Amino acid sequence: MPSYTVTVATGSQWFAGTDDYIYLSLVGSAGCSEKHLLDKPFYNDFERGAVDSYDVTVDEELGDIQLVKIEKRKYWLHDDWYLKYITLKTPYGDYIEFPCYRWITGEGEIVLRDGRAKLPRDDQIHILKQHRRKELETRQKQYRWMEWNPGFPLSIDAKSHKDLPRDIQFDSEKGVDFVLNYSKAMENLFINRFMHMFQSSWSDFADFEKIFVKISNTISERVMNHWQEDLMFGYQFLNGCNPVLIQRCTKLPEKLPVTTEMVECSLERQLTLEQEVEQGNIFIVDFKLLDGIDANKTDPCTLQFLAAPICLLYKNLANKIVPIAIQLNQVPGDENPIFLPSDAKYDWLLAKIWVRSSDFHVHQTITHLLRTHLVSEVFGIAMYRQLPAVHPIFKLLVAHVRFTIAINTKAREQLICEYGLFDKANATGGGGHVQMVQRAMEDLTYTSLCFPEAIKARGMESTENIPYYFYRDDGLLVWEAIKTFVADVVGIYYESDQVVVEDQELQDFVKDVYVYGMRGKKASGFPKSIKTREKLSEYLTVVIFTASAQHAAVNFGQLFLGMYPEEHFIEKPVKEAMAQFRKNLDTIVSMIAERNKNKKLPYYYLSPDRIPNSVAI
Repeated sequence: MPSYTVTVATGSQWFAGTDDYIYLSLVGSAGCSEKHLLDKPFYNDFERGAVDSYDVTVDEELGDIQLVKIEKRKYWLHDDWYLKYITLKTPYGDYIEFPCYRWITGEGEIVLRDGRAKLPRDDQIHILKQHRRKELETRQKQYRWMEWNPGFPLSIDAKSHKDLPRDIQFDSEKGVDFVLNYSKAMENLFINRFMHMFQSSWSDFADFEKIFVKISNTISERVMNHWQEDLMFGYQFLNGCNPVLIQRCTKLPEKLPVTTEMVECSLERQLTLEQEVEQGNIFIVDFKLLDGIDANKTDPCTLQFLAAPICLLYKNLANKIVPIAIQLNQVPGDENPIFLPSDAKYDWLLAKIWVRSSDFHVHQTITHLLRTHLVSEVFGIAMYRQLPAVHPIFKLLVAHVRFTIAINTKAREQLICEYGLFDKANATGGGGHVQMVQRAMEDLTYTSLCFPEAIKARGMESTENIPYYFYRDDGLLVWEAIKTFVADVVGIYYESDQVVVEDQELQDFVKDVYVYGMRGKKASGFPKSIKTREKLSEYLTVVIFTASAQHAAVNFGQLFLGMYPEEHFIEKPVKEAMAQFRKNLDTIVSMIAERNKNKKLPYYYLSPDRIPNSVAI
């Protein structure tokens, strides 16, 4: 009778093992086996991190193995189990890999296909077509779209983390990690004391040092020691946590009536302000998004305020960016003066503080929350709804949406919800942050997520004219490395543009993102369909770059681009493409490390060894 060797790998995360009964069935082209209990005498099977092997003998020839069925039955109490993969050695000496990387909950059953990635057109056998269809039908019932707030991108239909499908919840280890990090952040900020500090006026600028009391790294210390200086203020617009707002000024706006005479002491080239504009030496940051946003009124004892500043900056002869004029609101007039470096020391410093405050609000709510977290959730939900696990694009993207939906759900529970941390600690809390997202959706376009295009749109692409914009330089290197890798993978599975067009699952994924995630807004520029391999490569680069590099640049991460611990792909060409991707990323790491040598303020947020795969890893 034919005999198979079955190897079963259990996950290494907390509580991944199980004491339940595990049954296996093999489905082949010539028949289906009986259920076999996987159990070794006097042995504790399926322990956390274990790799267990079993001999399974069947009554008759099964032909080519098409599916493996795994069934879990209760032993004593319901006991979830995380199955990494199964490998099968056939009677003929062949090895077949069945990736899983999923939880089996309750008395559940999962059906696995072998690890070879397949497009819909590759499945001609009825049972495989049926498996593919049933998987998506099940997922579409589990992953439902929901409007959390009017005007927002749609999100997952779940009120709390525990309502999410088990496979996308934080595993126990990651859940504990999230709680500990959240608690640590609160401890570091001394959040209660921090809020108390704002319930009365500060007596001295030295009070700012209290915020840094538990931050101990060289960059933070340097910022703390130099934050009042114009050079540091300008540098932060290029390489700080929100390096996406500064743009080259091509024409002085009428709403900022600044003249050459006002800023003459700041101009170093003996030119008029208009001439400096023409030569590309003037830059602008406009916080018009904040104009009219309601300030936080949740605490009647604490008056909070918002500004909508316009900040004009200048590239000096040392090619450094410095501020030369600040107007704190959008409409000019006697009540809204233009502040200058020539003003009294603390007048100018306070104007810069207001700008930095506005920058914080836009960074937290738009640059970070909306344009990385919420956008990545859209891609994640659409992926789970429309791409089965056997699809090569699912295999490519799954690592980059890992825990994204979970962390966003936690945020809606604890951070940005009513009476959450935003309401307690931010001037945009109490509804202002919601208004900001609703406004910012008008500027959330597909092109704005394409890194090179976004840089060009702000007139910031010239390395010669703007030499110290490391966010741009490193970001372009990482973008190209990702795009090259993605194009390699696309080329393996799509031999022509026509194959892209005919991949209905791919087209449904892209359509889901546009129709639901982006609310079907034509002005967003998100494609409804994709017709070429080149456009598909760009689209997938946007998904991966947004979740990994862009998030790292505005947040910083722990675990790293190019590392794929879950082996969803088994094909040699893809593994080779991954290896080349890692090699390219290592080259970028070395280039950035060399650039940062001896820099007093090194920039490493986009060094690939510091870029997490997803917004939640």
